[in-house]
Amino acid sequence: MRRIFKITAAAVLLLFAGVLGYGAYGYFDARAASEELAARADSLLAENLGGSSLGQERYRQLLVVQDPAFEQHSGVDMTTAGAGITTVTQSLAKRVGFENFTPGIGKIRQTGYALGLETRLSKEQIMALWLDTLEMGRGPDGWVTGFHRMSEAVYGAAPDTIADDEYLSLLAVLISPGRYNLGTDDEALQDRTDRIRRLVSGECAANDNSDVWLEGCRS
Repeated sequence: MRRIFKITAAAVLLLFAGVLGYGAYGYFDARAASEELAARADSLLAENLGGSSLGQERYRQLLVVQDPAFEQHSGVDMTTAGAGITTVTQSLAKRVGFENFTPGIGKIRQTGYALGLETRLSKEQIMALWLDTLEMGRGPDGWVTGFHRMSEAVYGAAPDTIADDEYLSLLAVLISPGRYNLGTDDEALQDRTDRIRRLVSGECAANDNSDVWLEGCRS
């Protein structure tokens, strides 16, 4: 019995060490890539394509929907209502730190990569890269990557100048870009947009951390 206990304990320790090691692998990869990523982010910021380009209120709305504690956390947030299990930084890590992201064990390296990004890049740089790499769904001429590019493609203007409903619809598609059709009479998109409108106005709140579909904001 003691032998079985020792073998089990050793296996658990090895598994734990492996998890830590895989996370550390992502962490140091992010730090190694940080100079190139920072230069890319600074180029975007120079073109006014960062979070501040949205205006203070629309930037606030973006965070309320996507990552309410973005300005405070260090890459990971498992407690804030509506935040889900993936922060803005983790979302960025998946796109810049992997050639092919595999859910499950890939989440360990993704989290390590996010933590590494947070040690080398500013929040402004992380947000600029995230906005630029977002998968936004189908536009008039095919699939679109980039928040600002989708705003221009569908609404013909930058996201800080379009109508409120149009802006909220851009936020609405982020949860599942392939599911919605921007610029159309998409009932599912309208429902999602309505929930977001109620959320950002303070009329409702997400039920808990996992409530990314905003069931707490059903009309």
